[in-house]
Amino acid sequence: MTYRIAVITSSPNKDGLTAACGKAIEKGALEAGATVDLIDLNPYNIGRCKACGTGYGTCRTEHRCQVIDDFQNLHERLVAADAYAVVTPVYWGDLSESAKAFLDRVRRCEATSGEASKLAGKPCIGVAAAGGRGGGTITCLLNMQQWFNHVRSEIFDLITVTRKSRAYKLLAMEAAAKAMVEYIREKAEQ
Repeated sequence: MTYRIAVITSSPNKDGLTAACGKAIEKGALEAGATVDLIDLNPYNIGRCKACGTGYGTCRTEHRCQVIDDFQNLHERLVAADAYAVVTPVYWGDLSESAKAFLDRVRRCEATSGEASKLAGKPCIGVAAAGGRGGGTITCLLNMQQWFNHVRSEIFDLITVTRKSRAYKLLAMEAAAKAMVEYIREKAEQ
């Protein structure tokens, strides 16, 4: 059986550290026999959560966002995956704005589903990629970890990377993606 891995990246720099991290995870997953849906959020029109109505709209009752833009298609692609990775540049110790906009809306739809979240139990990898001086990776990963817990995903790995650690961390990301695919395979056989 072939497993599908969604790799979400969220940097406007197509040749930067975040893009390289996404490609490393893609490479590892492909080498392990998975198919990969590489999703770069930046070209898409994904508005921020509007906290519709009195704080929740259809996200609470129907588990779908009522703000119509590119979010719906990307949300479907994410939940269709067997596992996923979120790769973000670190901006001021946090995820990029495009990652936050998308993930905030996913959380509203999935966390309100409780154990029925379409992301519940799905293995995931979080990567915080800090260029510049390399700070803020830990707080960024903390925010990702909380998000993964809210949607009830199974954290497979959390990885920090800076431009100084790039060479060996890209290899670690490839290995993590391979191991995650193998983990899914073994779990399915049980």
